Amino acid sequence: QVQLVESGGGSVQTGGSLRLSCAASGSGYSSRMAWFRQAPGKGREEVAQIFCDESTNYAEFAKDRFTISRDNAKNTLYLQMNSLKPEDTAIYYCAASSSCGFWDPYWGQGTQVTVSE
Repeated sequence: QVQLVESGGGSVQTGGSLRLSCAASGSGYSSRMAWFRQAPGKGREEVAQIFCDESTNYAEFAKDRFTISRDNAKNTLYLQMNSLKPEDTAIYYCAASSSCGFWDPYWGQGTQVTVSE
């Protein structure tokens, strides 16, 4: 069974930074992992993904502000978020795919990020 536990969310002012962490445990997941977010009244959207070969992909809104990284020794995924804006307010979810080759995710419970003016 796969368990993903996010931490690091909180409340910050515009322009601030947060670092989210996602601790992964169990078996059956690959190193292909991602961060998603869901704002109130909106659907879940991908923020960033890191593939098994360490390559990364970012949503347009995340480029130049967010950085996804992974510590394989600690089984932990990170999301460094800088220059935060009120529109970044959302619940942020960690996901880990069962396979490197296709996206079949396990999900964490999410962590709230609130950015105020």
